[in-house]
Amino acid sequence: MSTTPDRYHRLSISLHWLMLLLLIAIYALIELRGIYPRGSEPRELMKTWHGMLGLAVFALMFVRIPLRLRFRAPAIIPAPPAWQHGLTAVVHLALYAFLIAMPILGWLILSAEGKPIPFFGLQLPALIAVNDDLAHRIEDIHGQIGNIGYFLIGLHALAALFHHYVVHDNTLLRMLPGRAGKHLGR
Repeated sequence: MSTTPDRYHRLSISLHWLMLLLLIAIYALIELRGIYPRGSEPRELMKTWHGMLGLAVFALMFVRIPLRLRFRAPAIIPAPPAWQHGLTAVVHLALYAFLIAMPILGWLILSAEGKPIPFFGLQLPALIAVNDDLAHRIEDIHGQIGNIGYFLIGLHALAALFHHYVVHDNTLLRMLPGRAGKHLGR
């Protein structure tokens, strides 16, 4: 199960797409919670699932980062200019920082609000003492970074599509699951 010359490691590919699905669910839950009144059971349930899925992303980063360090990325063919490699590294670093920071901020918010931190049947400990003022400040930061996340995720997806449909390199093909990556070659 190693990286091949033309594709990422299978586990890396699986984690990439699983995390995308989790992020879609996380954003959908927090955006759609507004259809229910404050304090209602469905709204609170959506917030709980938002938090648990966010913590799942955090946990998966402890698998994803070592995989990224262990297995080299397959070469992009044809090779892009050096400035694109640099920009790619910056965007990936920003995405990884986002995927780590957001769950920690969410955990801090719940801690500062004195609320339980559920994680699929477990109860995680509070990271900080109850402090309503701090909870509101962290929540503002969490929301602002969440908006930046839309941009980062969109930029990442657009870059992959640009490389596939305009540049005609194998950037996207390297990360497609299963046999799809092999059948879309040019």
